[in-house]
Amino acid sequence: MNRLDNKVAIITGGANGQGAVEAELFIAAGAKVVITDINAEAGQATAARLGEGCTFLPHDVSLEQDWARVVETTLELHGRIDILVNNAGIFRVLTLEETDLAVWNQSVAINQTSVFLGMRAVAPTMKERKAGSIINISSIAGLTSAKAHAYCATKWAVRGMSKSAAVELGPHNIRVNSVHPGFIDTPMLDGHGVPREQLVARVPMGRTADVIEVARLVLFLASEDASYCSGHEFVVDGAIKA
Repeated sequence: MNRLDNKVAIITGGANGQGAVEAELFIAAGAKVVITDINAEAGQATAARLGEGCTFLPHDVSLEQDWARVVETTLELHGRIDILVNNAGIFRVLTLEETDLAVWNQSVAINQTSVFLGMRAVAPTMKERKAGSIINISSIAGLTSAKAHAYCATKWAVRGMSKSAAVELGPHNIRVNSVHPGFIDTPMLDGHGVPREQLVARVPMGRTADVIEVARLVLFLASEDASYCSGHEFVVDGAIKA
């Protein structure tokens, strides 16, 4: 039996990168996966590549009505939602003084409000089934400071929201955890604005992580192997925060 047999998952930001790899692992583990993304062309291509176990839905994660549509469509297609991975996010390296209100509001909408909307949208159906796993992708910037003021603030918020939701939803057998990646080998890494070798020099393990190393942790948290794990931070950073 596969780890996610008969499970249905929604993964936001699933058109590319980490979200697409998570979807691939979930499908290999037996799940039906709905990937969502604002990039329809890339999302459709990823769904086609992953095959019949994957469906793509266009989705602006900052919009309440889009969340309602995604949940409704997923239930129409599969009859249940077992797993939500709030993976979508944006990263801007801007200091406090460099961050204008438009950048702040966009960061909050995509990185933070989307997590609130997603958890709230799936909670009723998960409570009805008395089971569920919600995995919110934060960052090591949600554990410490970072020279990316809005990003850091939103990732700290995701950490707190995950803990609060875990306590609230725990009596319904719904688990909520946050994942905190360090330097992962994705295009977002180039947004730091410094050479990769300088970033790698900060990592005790001496390298960046591959996206699959984060995706494997997300798969674990989605599965029954993590049946008593809830309300905590899971860090994937090569010992940066040790």
